[in-house]
Amino acid sequence: MKKLVLSVAALALTAGLASAQTVRMGTEGAYPPYNFINDAGEVDGFERELGDELCARAELTCEWVTNEWDSIIPNLVSGNYDTIIAGMSITDERDEVIDFTQNYIPPAASAYVALSADVDLSGIIAAQTATIQAGHVAETGATLLEFPTPDETIAAVRNGEADAVLADKDFLVPIVNESGGELVFAGEDVPLGGGVGMGVRESDGELKGKFDAAIQSMKDDGTLNDMIKKWFGDEALVF
Repeated sequence: MKKLVLSVAALALTAGLASAQTVRMGTEGAYPPYNFINDAGEVDGFERELGDELCARAELTCEWVTNEWDSIIPNLVSGNYDTIIAGMSITDERDEVIDFTQNYIPPAASAYVALSADVDLSGIIAAQTATIQAGHVAETGATLLEFPTPDETIAAVRNGEADAVLADKDFLVPIVNESGGELVFAGEDVPLGGGVGMGVRESDGELKGKFDAAIQSMKDDGTLNDMIKKWFGDEALVF
């Protein structure tokens, strides 16, 4: 449930949908299990399955587009795609630039991961650029070390460049579990953001309404909770 707002207020908010029935779904493709590129070179993960189901319920044809995280909001605003569905946390800052649907993942914790549970969390902390975690680290007074991709933040801890990484706990859990004890959680969980939602241009109120209705229908019939548990485990927060 990542991430922060870029300075894009000056960009025009006038781009329309690609067509009446086709919606371009913008994602990062580098944040498993939310989204990633599979062995066939296709967008995969929780948000791919969710997005396809939402499009079906909204009677829309969806095309998937990948974009680097640090320019994902500007490229939505400028019309390179029509939605952001990329593990993006709903924040007041971002909401000044784009609109959000209702959340499709409840507000969940961020967490620190390090090589030792007693690491000094006031030291050097890695976080992905333009994320709510990076903003939080800066506010704590620790030394923020930013990287463009989440994988690089983990590598920085492993190679000793950073004392710890702060990221979405949902992203970190499988990494810690698969590390064979090399990586451990440190300190207390940190609640950040208002859940994860789809980002749309402020001018696309009709599209926002269609996806809001589709998300609500999945909440109402339980399929959204089932999908969250499929991708994040039975202990994941649900609606």
